[in-house]
Amino acid sequence: MRVATWNVNSVKQRMPRLLGWLDEREPDVVCLQETKLADDAFTALLGQELAGRGYEVALYGEVQWNGVALLSKVGLEDVVTGVAGAPGFPNPEARAVAATCGGIRIHSLYVPNGRVPDSDHYVYKLAWLKALRDVVSAGPAEQIVCGDMNIAPTDADVFDPAAYVGSTHVTAPEREALAELLATGLHDVVRDRWPTERIFSYWDYRAGMFHQDLGMRIDLMLASDPVAERVKAAWIDRKARKGTGPSDHAPVIIDLDVAPDGDIGPVVPPPSNPRGARKRTTKLPQNR
Repeated sequence: MRVATWNVNSVKQRMPRLLGWLDEREPDVVCLQETKLADDAFTALLGQELAGRGYEVALYGEVQWNGVALLSKVGLEDVVTGVAGAPGFPNPEARAVAATCGGIRIHSLYVPNGRVPDSDHYVYKLAWLKALRDVVSAGPAEQIVCGDMNIAPTDADVFDPAAYVGSTHVTAPEREALAELLATGLHDVVRDRWPTERIFSYWDYRAGMFHQDLGMRIDLMLASDPVAERVKAAWIDRKARKGTGPSDHAPVIIDLDVAPDGDIGPVVPPPSNPRGARKRTTKLPQNR
């Protein structure tokens, strides 16, 4: 079974690329984030196309902002939207949908960004993650918790730690919240499979960050023990970030039991202009 997660940053804008990608990679389950469409609009736009490809669909959307989806060819049971006990900002936001697909409880998540450390939105992010941890800890043995987590787990998951000082995504409380989620029995399967590799899933649109491979790994696949043991390949589809009109995120893919493309590496294709040996600090585009 192939499971993928992808922050598409507007499914309407990404529709031709998404459909082509589904045909190329043939995932069995797809978790989407930042769909930015109400459920009826999503269905009108993509329902027929997805049904024709064999996907059942679970949605939790909003007009213009947020929005998550689960697409499955292997069943879609016990659909739950939202995270029980999670706060809103101030109202509930469309950031989580879960269902059982092929016997695995799968969560598609768009974790709050946090915006600025110690802001109201940052406090909301930490409280939201705590509620998520409680839901996952009470869940079944076989789970995948995935999506845009808006946290880089370690300094190895950003191109230059010095560039992110004072920013969200890398602060100790956020990383501690992620560690508490992992402590429920989850494994960061991409990092586990590639412990020393330079791996990113997000690159800012500005300042040529993608072409210089100046990114972050904030899109995660977290799997419980029985699922992690089945992983045969775990990788980031960098090709989907290339070309015209991409999302600023790339899909993350895991193959369970069988790897159709083989154990092909952590990032496919690898960056053409890696900057891993940089000595000087690069400022983030928003700080220039």
